[in-house]
Amino acid sequence: MASPRTRRLKLDHETLTRRFAASPVIAITGMAGLPPEMYRFQYKLKGIYVTPAGEILERDTHVLEVHLSLEYPRRAPQCRMLTPVFHPNFDDASVCIGDFWAASEGLDDLVIRIGRMIAYQEYNTRSPLNGLAAKWAAEHLNLLPIDSRIVAPPLDAAAGDPPPPPPRPAEDPWSGTVRVAETVPAAPESAGR
Repeated sequence: MASPRTRRLKLDHETLTRRFAASPVIAITGMAGLPPEMYRFQYKLKGIYVTPAGEILERDTHVLEVHLSLEYPRRAPQCRMLTPVFHPNFDDASVCIGDFWAASEGLDDLVIRIGRMIAYQEYNTRSPLNGLAAKWAAEHLNLLPIDSRIVAPPLDAAAGDPPPPPPRPAEDPWSGTVRVAETVPAAPESAGR
């Protein structure tokens, strides 16, 4: 009989494979282990990064690496970007997901949330890993999100239901989500530690 961790790893693999099979935004580009304990994901989303000269530029492709430790799912996955991202909740070594992880959360939902973070659809400036990115985000609310496309359909839609109709151009697709108010009222911030 398989251990609870092994069963969870198998379930995560099945869910990730099914949910992102036809996604134009998120793809599984690598994995290791049987069942997989390490994944590499590619995001085709607009995000920003800082050049060595200090310029903030857009990037259309981002790569995330996810390691599932022996304590997974009780402990959060270890996530790090392999491509630079300028974001309050990312640094060179990790992606800050601490407050959001629960053993009952699906790995697919976490991967989607990180995509939303890359696109600046979600971020937290109250407890940032990157203080300069937090300051930049607070000063450039008019530029956010960097990419407003829907990162992934709901799991039900991935299982065969028709996709929801796209929002009208003047409509904010994230207006129905609950956002935590920050120091600036109406700041679109909800991801973080």
